[in-house]
Amino acid sequence: MKLSLQERIALLKKNNQTVQPIDVMAEAGRKVLLTDWIKMLECEAGSRTGEDIEDVHDMRVSIRRMRSLLRLLRPYYDEREAKQIRESMRRIGLSLGVVRDLDVLLENLHTYQLTQEAEQQAALQEVIDDLEARRVAARAMLVILLDSKFYRQFVKSFSKFLLTPEAGVSQVKTTGVVPSQIRHLLPVLVHDRLAAVRAYDSILAEADALTLHGLRIECKRLRYTVSLFSDLLGDTHADYVTEVKILQDCLGHMNDVATARLQLDTYLDSSHNTALAPYFAHMEAQEAEQKAKLSALWTHFNSRKVQQKLVTALLALH
Repeated sequence: MKLSLQERIALLKKNNQTVQPIDVMAEAGRKVLLTDWIKMLECEAGSRTGEDIEDVHDMRVSIRRMRSLLRLLRPYYDEREAKQIRESMRRIGLSLGVVRDLDVLLENLHTYQLTQEAEQQAALQEVIDDLEARRVAARAMLVILLDSKFYRQFVKSFSKFLLTPEAGVSQVKTTGVVPSQIRHLLPVLVHDRLAAVRAYDSILAEADALTLHGLRIECKRLRYTVSLFSDLLGDTHADYVTEVKILQDCLGHMNDVATARLQLDTYLDSSHNTALAPYFAHMEAQEAEQKAKLSALWTHFNSRKVQQKLVTALLALH
């Protein structure tokens, strides 16, 4: 039976369940994935129209969270099936990312434009108009993807996967007593994510933009891991997620500058060079400001006070 988007969302919501500490990891992951899958589908209509740029952002975040979780829980699902799911999500995420990057760039350019004199505003408007046209084209490509047979089939098959207990579960044979419940395994998974973040400590002082982008990704994965299973953790988990987000946002602002620089480089050898040169200087100043904050944020994040919030949150698992 063919379902409309709203009918499918209603069906998925009807089957949404809370994660329990005694759930085996694969089924706990299925429940968490279902929650984010619903959120993603709820943003589809708005992502098509572009009336609210946050719809594309939220749809992309849901995709990223699900991909992160599937990567985290790789040992618990059949690798062939899980890889196909991740690749499908990656394809959707890339299309959303093109639109989102232009959304962020245009929003920042508009904000900067309002601080300039009339002549400079007019010069910047030519660049903004061209970027707006690129965004219209990017959204048209996104809509084509969302209307495609590939997307329709993926929505149907992944929804079925999420509503079918034990579907796609890894059949790895084990001997003896092994941990399988989320209350046993989650602390290890979280600390593995934390270790991946803290590994940057020895290279942070000399880190280039690419390395800082890698740290930002690891911070994001740590935050997703903690927040995805927040229902199982103690109250201090929210404070800890906030601490991770503060560090991630600092790194994110620097990444936005790097992304904007790549997007705008094509204009620098044209008549728009004069209009954009001050904006590049403005971005460099923003980047330097964030870099100046990073060392103190890093020290604070790695402090006993902050990390104790995570320890206390994990102690709620029993």
